[in-house]
Amino acid sequence: MAGAGLLSPSNMNNLVNLCRKLTISGFCKGVIRSQPNITQVRCMSRVKKRHTVPPFWHPKVTRTLYPEEVTPENQAFVSEVVSEKLSSPLRAEPWERGQFTKNSIRCGLIAKKIGIYPMWTKDGKRLLTTLLQATDNHVVNYIPPEDLAEKSFRPLKSSRLGALVVGTQSVDPREITKEYFNLFSEVGVPPKKKLTKFLITPNAKLAPGTPLYASHFQPGAYVDIAGITIDRGYQGVMKRWGFKGMPASHGVTKSHRRGGSIGSGREKSRVWPGQKMPGHMGRNRRVIRGLKIWRINTHYNVLWVNGPAVPGPTGSYVYLYDSILPAHKLHRQQNPPPFPTFFQDEVNIDEELFDENLHNFSQPSITFAEIK
Repeated sequence: MAGAGLLSPSNMNNLVNLCRKLTISGFCKGVIRSQPNITQVRCMSRVKKRHTVPPFWHPKVTRTLYPEEVTPENQAFVSEVVSEKLSSPLRAEPWERGQFTKNSIRCGLIAKKIGIYPMWTKDGKRLLTTLLQATDNHVVNYIPPEDLAEKSFRPLKSSRLGALVVGTQSVDPREITKEYFNLFSEVGVPPKKKLTKFLITPNAKLAPGTPLYASHFQPGAYVDIAGITIDRGYQGVMKRWGFKGMPASHGVTKSHRRGGSIGSGREKSRVWPGQKMPGHMGRNRRVIRGLKIWRINTHYNVLWVNGPAVPGPTGSYVYLYDSILPAHKLHRQQNPPPFPTFFQDEVNIDEELFDENLHNFSQPSITFAEIK
């Protein structure tokens, strides 16, 4: 007989399955942790999607720095040892490279938003582009499909997908905790400031330690970009939702920027869920789909992406994926990308790559031909 206050194994499984169903339906978004005699379920509101603190299962990254009274000579020696040990990322032999198929899903890139820059096409049309710099991207780990389905907190849409953990922007290993450093020590890559997980098909897997460059994509390709929007803080309905507001005069008293009525009478005398009201604006995850890559600089790993609407402020991180829109999938099948990635260390490549319709300012804009 089970002890008082403890769940039997059958009841525990039923509770876990119920919470997973609620997670799928949107009523319960949380984490399920199972221990020998304890099952803990953390439920959160289905409305709140913004998290201000990292999940509790993530290892702490930074540590408290104390004055260690290290001489400049020893400091230089330690820096030299760190650079030598972490200078050659790919320790193991590269894995066998798969073949591209119409259902293949490649890894993406982590890039930093630099700013907006104008470009011109060959027919004179002006367009705005966003500069994204993808530096120091390395594969940290590969998770097979069977392990990913077992460790995932939420049921996956497809059990045939694995995952690649990619990191960017190396940091000094002396400034982080030992738990966080252990994620990179076995692979041999420097500790990364930013980590993310890309779902891939098994034929697109890469060995841990493989570097990723901006040449992972090609000019003329279409990408989906995800990022965190600019945090605007607490805003009113005019700025948050675009309300017109009320007149500045002619009988209006202290209601120029108010939202007005938020409910109705009789049987509907309540505030409906989703009512547009003042509140926190921004700092949400947004995905912009189908942006064209116009230009790539392979030396500085900079991509010129169409449009100024890439989410996030200047200096923020964004995530680049192959576009999933049907028309762009067809374009990718007709023009296969480098698969599983472009190994820039093995092939000579031009420093500047342009789309065929983009004007290159190093070439003359007007040409003269002799009249025959």
